[in-house]
Amino acid sequence: MVEKINSFPQVLTIAGTDSSGGAGVMADLKTFQMQQVFGTAVIVAVTAQNTLGVQATHLLPLEMIDAQCAALADDLDIRACKTGMLGDAEHVHQVAVNLQKYDFGPVTVDPVMVAKGGAQLLSDEAVETVKKELLPLATLVTPNLPEAEVLTGMKITSEQQYPDVAHTLQDMGVKNVIIKGGHMDNEDVRDYTLLADGTSFWTSSKRTHTKRTHGTGDTLAAAITSQLALGQDLTNAIKIAKKYVTATIEHTIQVGHDHGPLNHWAKQF
Repeated sequence: MVEKINSFPQVLTIAGTDSSGGAGVMADLKTFQMQQVFGTAVIVAVTAQNTLGVQATHLLPLEMIDAQCAALADDLDIRACKTGMLGDAEHVHQVAVNLQKYDFGPVTVDPVMVAKGGAQLLSDEAVETVKKELLPLATLVTPNLPEAEVLTGMKITSEQQYPDVAHTLQDMGVKNVIIKGGHMDNEDVRDYTLLADGTSFWTSSKRTHTKRTHGTGDTLAAAITSQLALGQDLTNAIKIAKKYVTATIEHTIQVGHDHGPLNHWAKQF
């Protein structure tokens, strides 16, 4: 039997690396593998980091972003993509240019701003570029509470505010929004999703009290991207991804001394 060229589901992450393997492109590729899709990557930045913090960052030349995107578009059939750490306004702009030039399927924007250890991964001036150039291209944006506050200028102190925050983000041009509630001090971690058609739903999981949650946002966005590439609608993709991330936190592994990584094998248990 002859297989059709490019028939296997292929996905893309556009983000920075994490030398410790817990977040960024490394977490995305592990998630893609576990979700049974073929993962590819456009590297925007390289970081030197471990579970204790980020020691150094280096943004790649803009022409390398163009070259990587062109190489993938010339050969592969990317069904869905996500973005992560993009560094500064110039690099956010260049990613937006490439997302308009090539069809990489539905775009999930994980607006990565600060590492788990506190290091800034998106410059202040780049926030406006994310809002004006990237969000209008996005199928879905997945901010945690600090990121949602920066994007909207709203102080979030209760879950009751999530719908208003999500509508404010929708007004910036993004079709669908998840407000991730992991930073709220509740026993259940509740995320709120507002869809393009105006409907909404909550997803919830029991909180696991651990510092080993490095890469949680990357993993959720990567799992959603994978499920979209496999043909799931957005609602099912989000629910499947939430269950996967919850399992990767619950079945912890011991790596490093501080903010350790998730267990991306968790589905195998």
